[in-house]
Amino acid sequence: MTEHHAADFSLRRALSIPLIAALALTLGSPRADAQQDELITTHAVATFGIADLTYPADFAHLAYVNPEAPKGGEMSMSWSSGGGGFDSLHPYTNQGNPAVLASIFFESMLETTLDTIGESYCLLCETIAYPEDRSFVIFTLREGVRFSDGTPVTADDVLFSYEILRDEGLPSFRANIPLTIAGAEVLDAQRIRFDFNPDSQLRGRIEAAGGLPVFSRASHEASGLPFSDSRLTPLTGSGPYMLGEVDPGRSTVFVRNPDYWGRDLPINVGRHNFDSIRVEYYADAIAAFEGFTAGNYLFRQENSSQNWANSYDFSRLTDGIVIREEIPQGVIASGQSFVFNLRREKFQDPRVREAIALMFNFEWTNQTLFYGLYAPIDSFWENTHLEAEGIVSGAELAVLEPFRGRLPDEVFTDLPFATPASDAERTFDRAQARRAAALLEAAGWTPGADGLLRNAAGQLLEVEFLNASPLFDRIINPYVENLRAIGVDARLTRVDGAQMNQRQRDADFDMLTDHFPMGYEPGTALRQYFGSIGADESLFNVAGLADPVVDELLESVIRAETREEMETATRALDRVLRAYRIRVPQWFNQNVWAAYYNHYRYPEELPPYGIGFLDFWWVDPAAEQALRDQGVL
Repeated sequence: MTEHHAADFSLRRALSIPLIAALALTLGSPRADAQQDELITTHAVATFGIADLTYPADFAHLAYVNPEAPKGGEMSMSWSSGGGGFDSLHPYTNQGNPAVLASIFFESMLETTLDTIGESYCLLCETIAYPEDRSFVIFTLREGVRFSDGTPVTADDVLFSYEILRDEGLPSFRANIPLTIAGAEVLDAQRIRFDFNPDSQLRGRIEAAGGLPVFSRASHEASGLPFSDSRLTPLTGSGPYMLGEVDPGRSTVFVRNPDYWGRDLPINVGRHNFDSIRVEYYADAIAAFEGFTAGNYLFRQENSSQNWANSYDFSRLTDGIVIREEIPQGVIASGQSFVFNLRREKFQDPRVREAIALMFNFEWTNQTLFYGLYAPIDSFWENTHLEAEGIVSGAELAVLEPFRGRLPDEVFTDLPFATPASDAERTFDRAQARRAAALLEAAGWTPGADGLLRNAAGQLLEVEFLNASPLFDRIINPYVENLRAIGVDARLTRVDGAQMNQRQRDADFDMLTDHFPMGYEPGTALRQYFGSIGADESLFNVAGLADPVVDELLESVIRAETREEMETATRALDRVLRAYRIRVPQWFNQNVWAAYYNHYRYPEELPPYGIGFLDFWWVDPAAEQALRDQGVL
């Protein structure tokens, strides 16, 4: 765990598991096809309205890439694992600890871009066809689509991938796929039809099917392994990269497939430029930084303000061998927060949660530890137009009015909840402490002779912060001391990465740091983060939130049929989630702090939603040779 994870969508897309998230609804630039019973046939989908698509069917390449970018070289990066490393290259099972980029091998029918919101374009498919009521969709595969082993991708492989994820995949897949997709049918070798649950939201149906990763049925069956088994030989996919080398727990190398079927597709022009991508694992962030200065890997996305402010003075930087750069970004804050485990009885009262939140002094932390480089977080949609603001009124009030009496009164009378600013000059803010103590007393926690808070049953108010990163100790320890000063029996417990993963999966924690990565067009993924359906099943509902009002508000967002309805419902949801105080917000960075060796290049104009260093950067051959001549590489 580092101070922050900068929001780079290309990295996050490669790191993450494709989830059943609603991204889009209706299709742009459609044409009626009388030969298919008036099905609408198109090359892409967009959330709201047929005029939303940025790229026409005959586009040459994405606007933000360099179509002449040379192929070659290696992108190398690090991952600080907290000592846990990895022992699997299978990211779609709960077994094992998957490597970073373990989903890089797989493609789906549809692909998103870094310069659009809610638009998805055909990748494996040539066309999408669907009726006006969107009760089903037919994907037609492109000619010549092949897996990395050279075998063709068929509609049967798509069916197999859908069915095995639905039946044996991660709990989030098993819980959410049936909510949207009723079934699938192979029409012929190139075409597959997905039928949608008539009770599911219209928005995002096509993407729910089109976003599923596709695996080779034959390769999986030949392995003889159950799908749920962890493994270091990955499932076979059709993506531009294959597994090169793997040293369990230490490093992975992914190599570009020279026979990649899709290298000339317009959506891929200027992308996937590196011959290899290498990930070096380090036990902690300190060792990882030392590895960068020594040239053991060559691209670093810095996540420590202390490092950024004080450590970038090594000779290779001053000699121009390494570039240090702040790259602006306007994306949604990652939602990094200390998250309460609401499954614990002691956290059931929101007054207790608010009191604990009051004792985290962001202002002092930012000024003293972070050199004033971060901004605070209040909203789950921080840094966007979806953030709830002001006293609720108008259309947002209409969304919330049916829940009056079931929601805290403050939702209707106060500004959206935000933790009051603390004194930046001292870590312990006495005014905040008085507020916190009053809240705890009202919640039934009173100090004993030893000064520690107990409830009527004599139980101590214990709060354990679970952490896997030494760098976070300096942040958590002052927070712990503030809590202890008001009688909370707080402590920091540091564990290794493997223990951290397991205890989080088992919900065996009081508080830990996690993220709430929301989207600009939120959809069914909300159920996984906040829905009762995911409270015990989803790895992403870390807090264990299970509330019927929240469930209904989620559906208001998911089922919105216009952009205005979706945005209004999202602001209402943001207001309610903040009132519930399920987390202690931390901070975010409006810039990507990047340091890299001076042979990497990127286009002059970057897209608005990610810097894309794994996606469309490239190696300058002349600069690479110059570094070799200097003995750097």
